Amino acid sequence: MVLPRFAVLEQHVVPLADGIGAERGWAQVVAEGQGAQAHLWQGQPGWVVPASYARAPGWADWQARCAQAGTPVHVRSSGGGLVPQGPGLWNLSLLWRAPRSEPAQADAVYRELCALLERTLAALGVAASPQPVEGSFCDGRYNLAAGGRKLVGTAQAWRRLDGVPVVLAHAVIVLDADPAVLTAATNAFEEGLGQTRRYREDALTSVAAEATRAGQAAAPGSWAARLAEALRLHGLDGAT
Repeated sequence: MVLPRFAVLEQHVVPLADGIGAERGWAQVVAEGQGAQAHLWQGQPGWVVPASYARAPGWADWQARCAQAGTPVHVRSSGGGLVPQGPGLWNLSLLWRAPRSEPAQADAVYRELCALLERTLAALGVAASPQPVEGSFCDGRYNLAAGGRKLVGTAQAWRRLDGVPVVLAHAVIVLDADPAVLTAATNAFEEGLGQTRRYREDALTSVAAEATRAGQAAAPGSWAARLAEALRLHGLDGAT
């Protein structure tokens, strides 16, 4: 096994203004020897992009316009593509010490992260599996999809802090956000930045939509609590 044991899943009820900054703080805690960290959190409305976006013409102006509109853009160290943040989207951040800073086990980390999330989603009545989904934002072969539609994206980063190798494995989960609204917003972001990328509404779904189709509907506002419980009982407990 590559993933360590995570003793506690900390759920952040209040949305984080800068989840990327919070992850840096959690990584520092790991580097200082306080053990593996598992955090489930929402970000305030905004965007997370890889560094490649910051090289686009007009980037500084577009970033300023997004900030003025109340949807700031944060640049992350991992690769991938554009990722929205806000209501209905939850992030899982797992951080631990590694034997080396080079990502020699990157595929294994992705496989185990996906297996953890598959168990979690199955507990919510959703059958999902890793696969690329053409036309989805931040597409990758270690998405999780249900019925050919993406509902989880994953990423990882390996870094050395104070000489200590630390791994971040991350997932963004479309819990109960509206796929149509997300798709329209991500397309508007790409257009505003002058990019040609466009995403398909039918490439995206949500945990709530898939669970409801499977007869596992939940009361309004209860999806986050169910997700956290499922992660604790069926996900993280299996990462030993």
